[in-house]
Amino acid sequence: MPGMVLFGRRWAIASDDLVFPGFFELDCAGGALLSSYLIVLMILLAVVICTVSAIMCVSMRGTICNPGPRKSMSKLLYIRLALFFPEMVWASLGAAWVADGVQCDRTVVNGIIATVVVSWIIIAATVVSIIIVFDPLGGKMAPYSSAGPSHLDSHDSSQLLNGLKTAATSVWETRIKLLCCCIGKDDHTRVAFSSTAELFSTYFSDTDLVPSDIAAGLALLHQQQDNIRNNQEPAQVVSHAPGSSQEADLDAELENCHHYMQFAAAAYGWPLYIYRNPLTGLCRIGGDCCRSRTTDYDLVGGDQLNCHFGSILHTTGLQYRDFIHVSFHDKVYELPFIVALDHRKESVVVAVRGTMSLQDVLTDLSAESEVLDVECEVQDRLAHKGISQAARYVYRRLINDGILSQAFSIAPEYRLVIVGHSLGGGAAALLATMLRAAYPQVRCYAFSPPRGLWSKALHEYSQSFIVSLVLGKDVIPRLSVTNLEDLKRRILRVVAHCNKPKYKILLHGLWYELFGGNPNFPTELDGGDQEDREQIRRLPPSSQPFSSNSVYRRGLFFKLGFLAVQMELL
Repeated sequence: MPGMVLFGRRWAIASDDLVFPGFFELDCAGGALLSSYLIVLMILLAVVICTVSAIMCVSMRGTICNPGPRKSMSKLLYIRLALFFPEMVWASLGAAWVADGVQCDRTVVNGIIATVVVSWIIIAATVVSIIIVFDPLGGKMAPYSSAGPSHLDSHDSSQLLNGLKTAATSVWETRIKLLCCCIGKDDHTRVAFSSTAELFSTYFSDTDLVPSDIAAGLALLHQQQDNIRNNQEPAQVVSHAPGSSQEADLDAELENCHHYMQFAAAAYGWPLYIYRNPLTGLCRIGGDCCRSRTTDYDLVGGDQLNCHFGSILHTTGLQYRDFIHVSFHDKVYELPFIVALDHRKESVVVAVRGTMSLQDVLTDLSAESEVLDVECEVQDRLAHKGISQAARYVYRRLINDGILSQAFSIAPEYRLVIVGHSLGGGAAALLATMLRAAYPQVRCYAFSPPRGLWSKALHEYSQSFIVSLVLGKDVIPRLSVTNLEDLKRRILRVVAHCNKPKYKILLHGLWYELFGGNPNFPTELDGGDQEDREQIRRLPPSSQPFSSNSVYRRGLFFKLGFLAVQMELL
């Protein structure tokens, strides 16, 4: 850290990241002196070994935020890259020689073949590495690495900064499109791409962190937190027994959560069922997967039911006749859901599926805010855009397609219950708010709903009919732009005050994650000065930084997994 500047542009690699690549290249460079060809090659490899050794030694110097001792790294890399041209020429000659079927001792020929193969592997690995660390914005952002805040006072500088933000957003949008190339290109998908790209570009625009810096910072931060946790005094727990009525209500709600969690799990279909029943799941639903659709399935709406519907029956314990609608239609802002009659609890259950696809991830990452269209007296009705759109889609299906009308025509005395997990939990909460005007007795059970779902006013409005359940240290209900900004600040601080080189940090962090040990890895968290902390910043903060209540305006930033709760409640 900061990212290296080569050929007049910034690259996504730091000057202290070349310890391990150099080690592996030295390890692969050992060759055999078997013929005159190998003698010439060995001379070339000797020069390469000397250069790589120098790169390793220089890369070990300094710390992450003190690249001064590594200022000669650029020149060494130029020399190493220049040596690739004779290597490629000699490897090509060796390949042509072997292809011509040279008549030599078999040992010599085998040695040449091995050497040529290793040479081309190294060359290919280098090309791939260059592609990976290439930063499309490096040439444009490098000049800001030494610019101070006064550099942005002029009108031209402000225009340039806006241009850089636009370019960064465009680069992130291109990356996301490549990652999600298998997804369709409808209007919703294009909007989700743009929203996600803006979120990522805003988050990463004001730091000069390469990926290995982030990994080292997370390793240090993990050890620091473990060290603090091990040394602090146990917190005093003050408890009081609830009253008899409160205890009865709590027990009833816990029992309801346990019961309706089955429906939230069933909405995921066969993948979660196989995951929860790895030994017997496939045998139980295998017949349903292999069986062709019968006319009975026409009574249940949706797509791709076979395996899904078999797992739903096994998970909920209901009969086929108890289901009103089953849909696994999955697009951006459009979530699968099921509608069933729960005779045990006398309720019409709507279960919305959580994150299971790239389309769902894009829905999660559409973290802008929009006004929720609900009939209530709440003034501040801002909600997470992606989840709000998903809830609106389910709402239209339930009302416009007459699904709820059909369910209550069969069981008019039942009450409406909406459930979901993760993304589905957030959509269920918004859906229940939308439906409350038409169904005043609606009840919602949201399992591990994402943070940043809606405004504080809507949160207070929903407390009377929504129950949220969070298990232990589940990350999804705690993941927001505000928390990730705090995480970034902590990483920058722990990296800025660490007095160890990066390769030692990564090795110690890997050992600690695999085998544990002493978390007190030496750092100087209480030392350092303001200049050390400021040198890790490469651009001034945005003119509109995240405020304390941005969790409600910006919403959820990133999904780290599909099922954080892991269904322990079951």
